[in-house]
Amino acid sequence: MSRPLIVGVGGTTRQNSSSELALRAALRHARAAGAETAIFTGAELNLPMYGAEDDSRTGAVTRYIEALRRADGVILASPGYHGSISGLLKNALDYIEDLRDDAAPYLDGRAVGCIVSAYGAQAMGTTLSAMRSIVHALRGWPTPMAAAFSAVTPVFDADGQCVDPAVDRQFRMIGEQVVEFAHMRANHRAGASDLAAAASLKVACG
Repeated sequence: MSRPLIVGVGGTTRQNSSSELALRAALRHARAAGAETAIFTGAELNLPMYGAEDDSRTGAVTRYIEALRRADGVILASPGYHGSISGLLKNALDYIEDLRDDAAPYLDGRAVGCIVSAYGAQAMGTTLSAMRSIVHALRGWPTPMAAAFSAVTPVFDADGQCVDPAVDRQFRMIGEQVVEFAHMRANHRAGASDLAAAASLKVACG
């Protein structure tokens, strides 16, 4: 694997919300670590309400699901809405059911970074816990580092750059950990393939 694809998902319907800027910051760090990135936020996530009985898909849903299908890692970002993730993000995550029959179903084998922006410590904790639980349910691997920061004090300047070194360090660690895990996973698969080929050759040679 030369450049893993890391897909960012989240934000709000408001352009340049704190959660969207946080997601973009983490993806910048992922690119600095050698990844290719894609992002789905705001209007791109304003998708039709997911329904298990309806298999019709808009072009926006298809583009989003295909990006996740190719992803080697994922970063999620959400504001804390009433103690949990936003409905916008939850609806987008429900569409991952479309990946259930893939060779790597749902988010299986992918590291997932989690970022939460909220106005209070309780909302940060409950929202982050909910996000991690959803990632587990989707068979993803939450990264050891997660980011939760207060939206009370602005941490981004007018250009969308993080001006709080401690918060930006969280974003950097998430971006780097998702990329590192993607490389580790690829190396593991390559090693397992080499071992299987060696075993087959040994059997064939008697």
